[in-house]
Amino acid sequence: MTTTTSQSKTKGRIHSIETCGTVDGPGIRYIVFTQGCPLRCLYCHNPDCRHPDDGKEVTVDELIADIQKYRSYMKSSGGGVTITGGEPLMQPEFIKEIFIACQELGIHTALDTSGYVKLATAKPVLDYVDLVLLDIKSFDPKIYHQVTSVSLEPTLNFARYLSDINKPVWLRFVLVPNLTDPPQNIRGLAEFISGLNNIERVEISPFHKMGEYKWEQLGYEYQLKDTPPASPALVATARKIFQEYNIKAY
Repeated sequence: MTTTTSQSKTKGRIHSIETCGTVDGPGIRYIVFTQGCPLRCLYCHNPDCRHPDDGKEVTVDELIADIQKYRSYMKSSGGGVTITGGEPLMQPEFIKEIFIACQELGIHTALDTSGYVKLATAKPVLDYVDLVLLDIKSFDPKIYHQVTSVSLEPTLNFARYLSDINKPVWLRFVLVPNLTDPPQNIRGLAEFISGLNNIERVEISPFHKMGEYKWEQLGYEYQLKDTPPASPALVATARKIFQEYNIKAY
């Protein structure tokens, strides 16, 4: 049965859609990959999402019509809709209207973001977000800049604001050997988030090179081609540091 919502002709640019995702929030999720990102992460597995003018243009109404086809899967699994990228907050009005329509339909909403955004831009969107998947690439500002080519401070400000408004957060940290793995870097991040009141869990993502072929296809230099995958032992060490601060780490 199709439920009507307020209609929106607002347009945005997306890269792709995954209709039954299971790793970007709870349950089975409809995942929208938006186009455009201000970061240049060395290990990015979606480098084809960088440029805001690439991808395809769609309206909010078109997306919602497709999302509704999967409501039964989302409802039965406790899932919902996740918007990721790229960086979704580069298209705040588009993202906000998708989330408004989802909440009108009773669909759980999750925003996957780097937090590299002005708070004035993010606040109107966050009113319609049930869960934030926040990527903090490093706590050491120098390592963060090396990884992303941007400053860490906007993301920390974003994280503090999410705590102030008690918005549920799953924090994501990519563990890269010989880059983000120094114990003092992980400990600094653990100490920082232990002072926040809204972090439900930390997801440690072991570095892999599954996106390397995309870099080659796009003619980009993949600087981490000689970096090994993160070993189970390294992941266990990182997890233990977070757990020392009473943080649930997976």
